Amino acid sequence: MSSAPAATSEIFDVVIVGGGPVGAALGALLVRLRSRGLRVLLLERDLPDLAQPIDARDLRVFALSRASERVLRAAGAWSALAVPGVLASYERMHVWPRDADEPRSEGSLTFDAAELGEANLGYIVGNAALQRATLAAFVEGGGTVQRAQLEDICFAEAGLELLTSAGRCMAKLVVGADGGRSRVREIADLGVEAQDYLQLAIVANVQSERPHEHTAWQRFTGEGTLALLPLASGESSIVWSLPRARAEALLASPPHEFASELMTASAGVLGALELVSLRRSFPLRRVNAPQYTRERCALVGDAAHIVHPLAGQGVNLGLLDAAALAEVLEAATLEGEDPGALRVLRRYERWRKSDNELMATALDLFNRFLAFGGDEWSRWVERGLGVVGRSALLRRPFAERALGLAGELPRVARRA
Repeated sequence: MSSAPAATSEIFDVVIVGGGPVGAALGALLVRLRSRGLRVLLLERDLPDLAQPIDARDLRVFALSRASERVLRAAGAWSALAVPGVLASYERMHVWPRDADEPRSEGSLTFDAAELGEANLGYIVGNAALQRATLAAFVEGGGTVQRAQLEDICFAEAGLELLTSAGRCMAKLVVGADGGRSRVREIADLGVEAQDYLQLAIVANVQSERPHEHTAWQRFTGEGTLALLPLASGESSIVWSLPRARAEALLASPPHEFASELMTASAGVLGALELVSLRRSFPLRRVNAPQYTRERCALVGDAAHIVHPLAGQGVNLGLLDAAALAEVLEAATLEGEDPGALRVLRRYERWRKSDNELMATALDLFNRFLAFGGDEWSRWVERGLGVVGRSALLRRPFAERALGLAGELPRVARRA
């Protein structure tokens, strides 16, 4: 890295590296702050064409919580998503362990939106649609997008300089929203702790014999976790987490054999299943940055933490990061503070790090004792699942956590 910033005419308050849904949502929130006046640049190497219509079919999907919906509304992105064929609401979430006699037996657990007085528990949306909606909201709010790749950062007391494939720019703060292999995190020397789960997640779309009933179905199979998520088309998206060798064998199997194995793993809850897309996979690991911030630098989303996908919380945690950081920066600018000052950024880190680590640990325990299990502890946990399933009082706090309404929420994520 160079020792001092070079002169440049491109000066911004905040530069966000990474134009995925979390980075773009952060940008859209920042350009809509009450303090106004922030100049925000977003760098993304692989920008989608925002002029093209959104294609709802996507193998990578997210389950958006109620808190995430509110964050996206505040970011100005929700209207682009709330169109026919893009969002699929789910009204129930049904979970059952491998040893349950059948999917709706006493050992199962169902969260129902009606029981909570909610219209639904959340929405299923494709990654591409969410990314494009948040990017469009950022641009419409006055943000600047540049197709470029970060090469280096020079940190200085008064600001920082970023060297990119498109040139140089100056800023008060750089935010790493560039994923699990974050270049920002690496350059800023924030470190990383990683754990390989030795699993792959298989994703695909399937047509089912029976309707999905606007329900997110999830089974702990004894060799991983299978989720069947309802899509607006009437199809379902699968996320099937398995040991690597088993997943690779299924990926290589003929479509009809894969569908047969899938039906067995789902205990036939939706009847016969037919593949209607390609199959893709991605490795599963837990990632945690010991520090989310340093002077003039902060991490959000997967750059700061990656959790097991069995509860679909990854993007929801990232959007809460974005909302919390935006709120902290808004308060700082209203008070005339430097948005890149470490004392400002530490407020964000203290706020979000403990909540993210709590969720990651809980998901690790679910993966160990429910997705695989087999020992005495696992049998006790499975019994506990059934106890929660039989009690509305016990179900409620779990349902509120699934809705993203538990814990210390950013202002824009709270109920109006």
